[in-house]
Amino acid sequence: MQRRAFLTATAAALAAPRIGNAQAAKPLRFVPEADLALVDPVVTTSYQTRDHGFMIYDTLYGQDNEYRIRPQMVEGHVVENDGRTWKLTLREGLKFHDGERVLARDAVASVQRWGKRDAFGQSLMAAVDEIGAPDDRTLVFRLKGPFPLLADALGHYSPSMCPVMPARIAAKDPSQPVSDVIGSGPFRFKSDERVAGSLVVYEKFADYVPRNEPSNRTAGGKVVHIDRVEWRVIPDVATVANALVNGEIDWVAVPTTDLLPMLKKSPAIATPVLVPTGLIATMRFNQMQKPFDNPAIRRAIVHAVQQSDYMQAVQGEDRSGWQDGVGYFCPGTPMASPAGMENLTAPRNLEAVKKELAAAGYKGERVVLLMPMDIPSTKALAEVTADMLTKIGINLDAQAVDWATLVQRRVKMDPVEQGGWSIFQTSWGGVDQFNPAVHVFLRGNGKDGLFGWPASPRIEELRAAWFKAPDVAAQKTVCEQLQLQAFQDVPYIPLGQVLGPTAYRAELKGVLTGLPLFWNITRG
Repeated sequence: MQRRAFLTATAAALAAPRIGNAQAAKPLRFVPEADLALVDPVVTTSYQTRDHGFMIYDTLYGQDNEYRIRPQMVEGHVVENDGRTWKLTLREGLKFHDGERVLARDAVASVQRWGKRDAFGQSLMAAVDEIGAPDDRTLVFRLKGPFPLLADALGHYSPSMCPVMPARIAAKDPSQPVSDVIGSGPFRFKSDERVAGSLVVYEKFADYVPRNEPSNRTAGGKVVHIDRVEWRVIPDVATVANALVNGEIDWVAVPTTDLLPMLKKSPAIATPVLVPTGLIATMRFNQMQKPFDNPAIRRAIVHAVQQSDYMQAVQGEDRSGWQDGVGYFCPGTPMASPAGMENLTAPRNLEAVKKELAAAGYKGERVVLLMPMDIPSTKALAEVTADMLTKIGINLDAQAVDWATLVQRRVKMDPVEQGGWSIFQTSWGGVDQFNPAVHVFLRGNGKDGLFGWPASPRIEELRAAWFKAPDVAAQKTVCEQLQLQAFQDVPYIPLGQVLGPTAYRAELKGVLTGLPLFWNITRG
């Protein structure tokens, strides 16, 4: 669909007559930051897919506002055999969206599929001898040795969640997205109403059995009060802001900085910070191809990065909305460290970087920068990168794409001459960079890792050492070493922390924090 036709269709849909005034009948209209490119949360770390995953799938454990892990689909667990055996018991009454019971064998297959893709899951599965289902409600993990973070692995929510799906679907190749979407969560995905690039629809699943506890992020009782949720993909930011103020949409995931003053002036709009740990912007290299297969060239790029340039481009001059001086772990969390930070905080000298690039062996290879035009914040990051790379003499090919295309293209390992890529920018929730267990960009496992595929045996050794550290002090020491190694190997470059708000109609009550969640919400 052409952009003009798309905007016309979107405006017509927003202006269409409303049917009914009851809360249950009125859909909640939400504008995500980008379209839903994939519906399988196992195969991608896209936040849109993760948020979609929590709509339609439930998880064995959840995480509350204090980042504590709580039972969710499980009634509870016992640990035996000196920590080598975990027995998990599913709650009664759990059903899939096709009406079938959720059985332990479904959960086993779901964990096994997810554990081949998720970084924390891979660490768990490396410690597992076998997972079994001796009866319909019991999962048994038999471990090679104690793994006290088992529940943490199954319950962490970002960047990937562990979705429980029917065993017949979970048996499919975890590198290939499933299209048979049968969930276990509080909403059903209306695939028959899906319009790519425009509309995603969910309906309340009437047979979902919530926990008898208050909602608390991805833990607690997931009680749905609104029968229908519509994700409206609207690329024009002014259209979005006006529709929010006029009540034609209810919630905008990430309003642009230049429109925030207008939104904040409206008494009908609430603009709280949805993610207390913010978003950490990153620059990722394709290390399978030249020139960024060379760590010396990557280190030179580090010395050209001015984090404040990126943060001002995204959030403006007001420093309350951003932070620079950000390393490889989320600021303000136990694993954050000043180790090696001079690489990012020392005065920038672009002429010196040009010499560093020449000494490293850069020979003018074409560098393809993917620039998503439909996410303003990520577009701003890419524009700063393009300017910086040009100034230091990189042979730059900046290619405008939409985010859905970028998500599909970044998995390509091919050279740029064959449609590959060199650099892209993305942002991770600060919670995704709390520690090495969840930090998927701080890996060195090559082709087994995420797009970019950095290979660093030393990073992997240090990550394994963190899991074995006896206490927080020892973990912090390992993370200092990890950060120093990261400045040598440069799996990615941190670009700063954004502390931006979300925006929704003030009549919405019970909106949870951490990520866009759609249970617990009522209209006041």
